[in-house]
Amino acid sequence: MNDSAVAKAASPEELSGIVERALEEARRGGATQAEAGVSTDTGLSVTVRFGEVETLEYQRDRGMGVTVYVNGHKGSASTADLSWQAVSETVHKALSIARFTAEDPFAGLADAALMARDIPDLELCHPWAIDAEAAIGIARRVEAAALAVDERIRNSEGGSVSTHAGLRVYGNSHGFLGGYPSTVHSLSCVVMSQDGEDMQRDYWYSTARDEAALEAAEDVGRRAASRAVARLGARKLSTRHSPVLFVAEQARGLVGHFVTAVRGGSQYRKSSFLHGASGQQVFPSWVAMTERPHLKGELGSAPFDNEGVATRDRDLVREGILTGYVLDSYSARKLGLQTTGNAGGVHNLEVAGGSDDFDAMLKRLGTGLLVTELMGQGVNAVTGDYSRGATGFWVEGGAISHPVHEVTVAGNLRDMYKNLVAVGTDVDRRGGIRVGSILVEEMTIAGD
Repeated sequence: MNDSAVAKAASPEELSGIVERALEEARRGGATQAEAGVSTDTGLSVTVRFGEVETLEYQRDRGMGVTVYVNGHKGSASTADLSWQAVSETVHKALSIARFTAEDPFAGLADAALMARDIPDLELCHPWAIDAEAAIGIARRVEAAALAVDERIRNSEGGSVSTHAGLRVYGNSHGFLGGYPSTVHSLSCVVMSQDGEDMQRDYWYSTARDEAALEAAEDVGRRAASRAVARLGARKLSTRHSPVLFVAEQARGLVGHFVTAVRGGSQYRKSSFLHGASGQQVFPSWVAMTERPHLKGELGSAPFDNEGVATRDRDLVREGILTGYVLDSYSARKLGLQTTGNAGGVHNLEVAGGSDDFDAMLKRLGTGLLVTELMGQGVNAVTGDYSRGATGFWVEGGAISHPVHEVTVAGNLRDMYKNLVAVGTDVDRRGGIRVGSILVEEMTIAGD
């Protein structure tokens, strides 16, 4: 392969060749183990504001990262230049760095026996044949639909369209070499409503690997506008205790805090409010969480993790009990365990345990706070203390009464998890955590 072919590096075969040569160079340089990943990414994004193009961006990135292990000493380096000379220099920089790092008995590749062998086609690549002119047209439709919803939609941050395609190949000195292409497309809209001095901002977006699975452009715009209008007339609340219902897109964050707490890094550092909780009852007995990495075409799907370890279906929570942790090979060794194939994160973590749709969840809430947006970073990962700014709606008798703003919802995550009342069937699938709305029995609402 000549340098001009390497520089273009757009096919799996070309990227595989770069990885193989980098690994061989590392071996010749004295590495006892080595791994390398090469990726290329292309994309188009456009934002239209009041019908005029505000931003139009083309993206074309590529890069390689290599990590070498020399008898327990680790060195890493990266480059955006995929010519053979640059790749060779990057490998030798990693080898040089390894000479200066402390020996770490837990460092190294994941076990060879765990590497993915039969790599399934998960249908993650669906290129969108769209040019700038067509993308601008769709973005205009998104925004126009939002502006037409209500005369109180007075301002706009724009309608947006984006499409991205990537290809990554990873290999290591165990002989593993694998890669696959993927795509992600999205439509979004952000608008502001106004009634007198009262101004409210809200948004909506749709994202999918296949553009055919995106919500219609007009639906995205209308939903963003309807959400902004619904927030007009927001009031504060007096401080109180009440049940709290988190809409699905905010419930994902609650589950995300749980995942962070059971990651291997948090566990071996003893920096988690769920330290040592494997085998313990963390949620009510009706809650289950299952990782399903091989769902075709989904955003969180992956045939192998960032270390080449085969991904598999796995129960993380069964009957409310934490069955284990979220581990890569390093954290697993630190804990005396085996990697769970989660280098890089969880893959389609599904939260099950309820049969109520959103309207039924409102009725279950009865009287309390519906949270539609959270602000701030008030989560203590060590103690589990949770305190975040919130906006949403006050609900009475199972029906929305009025919008609410400038309040804080507070509690402790361990208590919140144990006191879940219900999980809805209104699942938000726009990410690696798939969950419906979540009803918490009681939280402190700090207001006036």
